[in-house]
Amino acid sequence: MESIDELVQTASGTSRSAFLKKGVAAGAGLALTAALPGSALAALRGQSAALTAGDVAILSAAEIAEALAVTTYTNIIDTAPFFKNLEDDDQGYLKSARQEEMSHYLLEQGATKKPSSFTAFYYPKGMFSDAKTTLNTLVTLEDAFIAAYLVGVRNFSTADLRVTSARIMGIESDHRTLARVLGPNVSKQDGGPIESITGVLGKAESVDPPNNNGYERTLKWTNINQAVAALTPFADKSAAAKAGFDTTKVYPFRPFTPVLPNPLGAFHSFAG
Repeated sequence: MESIDELVQTASGTSRSAFLKKGVAAGAGLALTAALPGSALAALRGQSAALTAGDVAILSAAEIAEALAVTTYTNIIDTAPFFKNLEDDDQGYLKSARQEEMSHYLLEQGATKKPSSFTAFYYPKGMFSDAKTTLNTLVTLEDAFIAAYLVGVRNFSTADLRVTSARIMGIESDHRTLARVLGPNVSKQDGGPIESITGVLGKAESVDPPNNNGYERTLKWTNINQAVAALTPFADKSAAAKAGFDTTKVYPFRPFTPVLPNPLGAFHSFAG
């Protein structure tokens, strides 16, 4: 698995605007914003009118990231052999993360009023058949999502959007740590226990302790274009091929109505 820096270089020939234009907006999930609480929908409608071009760019990139996250968790749960051999609480993390990522997607779609411009994704070879590849890629993606939402914290035009970006980033941080928790719990028959995981920096890091960050890693990203470049191999076939991903199979994003683990943790309003 290449590091994010290598993926960015692979995708450097594809600008953000070209990347987004190449997506086919299939209208997926347009009606699903009704799954959000009424107060959240009202807040989003008020926010939408004041969005700047920069806000829309960040939100559009975030929608792609969340669609990718939903697709990743869905296929781990549905197709990865190691999933069924995990303890119930580990399975519960993956199932809940899927619900949470879908909720994030709907929140962002509610603001932009447009679905993700990409609705199908590519992955490294062995992504869902080899537990080590699965966890390396999952942690790499969560690292990237954290850094992308920190770009939002830095660059969104309003305090409401910046705080919302931080709120989502916190959940992605939960997911990163919990993904690292899985490593030692992978059964022997599935290639476990996995004692080190290679994430965003392309370096193997011990899973002990799983919460190994004192501060979240920004990857030195200051512009959403950097996040888009890192995600390009997962969404664009030519970039996927250059990165050595498996382009023989494409994984569609299938939106659904999420049910969060705890209603107290839902997005009720910008006030929290």
